[in-house]
Amino acid sequence: MSSTSSAAQGRSFAAVDLGATSGRVIVGTVVGEPGAERVELTEVGRFPNEPVLVPATRGDERAVLTWDVPALWRGILAGLRDAVARFGPLAGIGIDSWAVDYGMVDGEGRLLGNPTCYRDMRTDPVLARVFDLVSAADQYAVNGLQVQPFTTAFQLLAETRLEQADRVLLLPDLLGAWLTGVERAEITNASTTGLLDAAYRTWSTDLAERLGLPARVLPELVAPGELLGHVRPGLAAVLGVPDGELLPVWTVGSHDTASAVVAVPMDRSDAAYISCGTWSLVGLELDEPVLTEASRAANVTNEAGVDATIRYLKNVMGLWVLTETMRGWAAAGREVPLADALAQAATVEPLRTVVDIDHASLLPPGDMPARLASLARATGQPVPETVGEVVRCILDSLALAYRRAVREVSALADRSVAVVHVVGGGVHNEALMQLAADAIGVPVVTGPAEGAALGNVLVQARAAGVLHGTLGDLRRVVERSTPLRRYEPGAGDVSTPDAWDDAERRAHP
Repeated sequence: MSSTSSAAQGRSFAAVDLGATSGRVIVGTVVGEPGAERVELTEVGRFPNEPVLVPATRGDERAVLTWDVPALWRGILAGLRDAVARFGPLAGIGIDSWAVDYGMVDGEGRLLGNPTCYRDMRTDPVLARVFDLVSAADQYAVNGLQVQPFTTAFQLLAETRLEQADRVLLLPDLLGAWLTGVERAEITNASTTGLLDAAYRTWSTDLAERLGLPARVLPELVAPGELLGHVRPGLAAVLGVPDGELLPVWTVGSHDTASAVVAVPMDRSDAAYISCGTWSLVGLELDEPVLTEASRAANVTNEAGVDATIRYLKNVMGLWVLTETMRGWAAAGREVPLADALAQAATVEPLRTVVDIDHASLLPPGDMPARLASLARATGQPVPETVGEVVRCILDSLALAYRRAVREVSALADRSVAVVHVVGGGVHNEALMQLAADAIGVPVVTGPAEGAALGNVLVQARAAGVLHGTLGDLRRVVERSTPLRRYEPGAGDVSTPDAWDDAERRAHP
């Protein structure tokens, strides 16, 4: 084969899916007759992703938390080599990752150092002055974003090397440019920067200038489902692509939540979703952004989705607190298997201790049990001490946060919610899924676990002409591709709304 059209006749696509704790290369193969297609996923590569604390060599300069992008790149190439060897010729590659973080390249396209991790605290001084430059209300009226300390615009205001940069490329855009030589900004991830106009889906150069940021560093925008380019010949040879074969790279929902929402098998307008992983994104799919003052005051965000949709959602801290707790115990020589920790949590009194799981103290790496204890003391609740008590505190607090977020977004968007779909790795945590159903008070339907990878593949397959139709049509493919599980409210050990109301008052006195 020697053309894009001939490559597109294949039915296997590689999804590069990067999370804040690991990266994966997953091949999705479209099988079945037209109208009855499904996607079979095969993981061909997995590699760790952990930020690195890099110290300064002199003075009082503080250490900086950075991403090891060369290690990510090495893992991606190894996974793609395996994908080509096992499934080639591939019909395409798509890349999705977490949002907001970026690499800066100079005029020759060279990376200006490893990207800083969003969990670094460098934006703390910026937040004290950024709203003096442009008020929170004026920013929200344009970008529709909730205030988060790690928003790309705030990171750029803290950047010391911005004058050296020719382009700022979000992580999937940087990796796509390394593969193809084409620098573009995919719109779903661009919408998390704070510099995209939520209503018009264009860069707000006016807002950038008012913040004192150079609009020249912003790349040309591109929608999901477009051909970004082809893997450059030298890299294609490294991946084992035969001479003359073109390997397309397609734009997808490059924010992993945008890809995950494509794979939410929603079939009704009264459905909400939770993309449950390191972060939990809780929201609705809308046709237009909600830019009201009430929405801004509630700190709800409007992010671009695939097919010109809006992901109207709240960020909830997610399973980060649990995974960091488990990591800390293991590092201290107290390694506890997750299954054992969950079993111990099941024996603890329900809602014994609940905290604000979105508290700023839980954002950076560190001693999570000590921070949970501090939050418990501050609200006059029993301090979680045992493994079971700590884990139960995290699960109950997460479910409570899901309840609060679903209620907020549904009220602000004037949409009722009768079912909540959960996708992502968190669906394997059955205890949390049942707690979510109990807390929210509506059925919770879980699956797929690899939502971002599946959504990534679906958008590629449609762009390549292997699949056709609307988001609804793609979601029918999801239903045929993965088993779904339903959790009914009231089936767990916390069955009354009054108990959750009381927990809410204790967590947020």
